[in-house]
Amino acid sequence: MEVGSSVCQTPTEIKGEVQRLRRAVIDLAAKDGLRILAAGTHPFSSWMDQEITPLERYLGVEQDLQDLARKNLIFGMHVHVGIEDPEFLIDAMAVSRYFLPHILALSTSSPFWSGRKTGLESYRSVQWRNFPRTGVPPTFRTYADYEKIVRMLVNANAIPDASKIWWDIRPHHLYPTLEFRVCDICTRVDEAVCIAGIFQALIAKLWKLRRDNLSFRTYPLALIEENKWRAVRYGVEGHLLDLGQEAERPAKTIILELVAFLDDVLDDLGSRAEVEYAFTILEHGTSADRQLATFERTGDLKAVVDQLVVETAEGL
Repeated sequence: MEVGSSVCQTPTEIKGEVQRLRRAVIDLAAKDGLRILAAGTHPFSSWMDQEITPLERYLGVEQDLQDLARKNLIFGMHVHVGIEDPEFLIDAMAVSRYFLPHILALSTSSPFWSGRKTGLESYRSVQWRNFPRTGVPPTFRTYADYEKIVRMLVNANAIPDASKIWWDIRPHHLYPTLEFRVCDICTRVDEAVCIAGIFQALIAKLWKLRRDNLSFRTYPLALIEENKWRAVRYGVEGHLLDLGQEAERPAKTIILELVAFLDDVLDDLGSRAEVEYAFTILEHGTSADRQLATFERTGDLKAVVDQLVVETAEGL
């Protein structure tokens, strides 16, 4: 099921919205004797047994992409951060790419696919990459350069509009927002709120640097994709490339440095407690880590599902 929050100003508001939406979905499903879980993939559900919602939006994608769409039994979390200035939006998109693997690692929740242990922490990311126009986007010098690409694709009848550009981070085609799309859906509410807070704080930090005539280096796409692969494979338990130092370092250390990088905007945003929940994730593991631990202990994917159901409803 797909839900969307109203526009929120703070992580506290986001938490209330996520709690409200989850309660509503859980109560609605319970009327039919069903239960809800939040994860990037269902541990043993098969895409071949699923029916696609008969709405034009979904049926059109199925018509265009055939089995790629039918196999798309995955679940992600999208976070929109409002940005009024389109030129700053393009600059922020270019810089934010560097941090996408760090934040993906915190959100990993899809270690299983069709009843199999995949060996990856975010199998959802691999499955999603089969779609065209996905992955880490290229850089653009100006917003007009981005619009030129969109216009060319629309005029060539490749896409109807920019909504069919599915990058890990993109300007939204209707709203004045930068949309972060890289993350697995978070199992616990506090995880979702933490990651939303990190994205908001990142944009606030980049705006502060811009205001002070400072910036953050942009890096080649190939290096960011290498880090994304490491996040997909190992989550927070692996190593990431520190592209500034040109060295491999523990992912947990680099993610702690990201939180420290955001420190001077957290109190103004009122999001310190929510963003610093990342420390809890790093200490106790992500949803993917917990799922794998349960499977290791029980050998039973149904036990993993039961755990996900419980964690999805925590704090409601």
